[in-house]
Amino acid sequence: MKHLFKAALNWTSNKNQEETTSKLYNKNHQIKIEGKSVLDVSAAKAFKGDPSLYNPEDLLLSSLVSCHMMSYLYVCSQNEIEVLEYSDNAEATLEVSPDGSGRFVEVRLYPKVKISNPNQIELALDLHFKANQLCFIANSCNFPVLHEASCEVFTI
Repeated sequence: MKHLFKAALNWTSNKNQEETTSKLYNKNHQIKIEGKSVLDVSAAKAFKGDPSLYNPEDLLLSSLVSCHMMSYLYVCSQNEIEVLEYSDNAEATLEVSPDGSGRFVEVRLYPKVKISNPNQIELALDLHFKANQLCFIANSCNFPVLHEASCEVFTI
């Protein structure tokens, strides 16, 4: 089974706004996906982009965090684990080469899960590996996606 996803990118030169001698292009642009809000994007601040906008690196990491969570909730439902809270503070390491090329070399997810049943903590932790195997985005990456998960029982 295959699914097709589409995105439209729009960028316009801002030469009228900058000095004509500038060799840098404005990195701000918009991505449109049918039926959704426009996404304003730029380069990361380190690459002379607008730090107030999302950048491709942010979006890649966000995709991994989101996909892992959805895959994790799926495998928990298959194993009758009631997840009450889920949070993550993920990190991605990008290495830039002297020639200006670069690549992500590692992503670390730090999922913190709260469940209802104290007898399922070990299983809940183990299911992060299964979720990683199912995650569409992680399966598309050529770098390791590592997990340092924690799990506790939700108490009122």
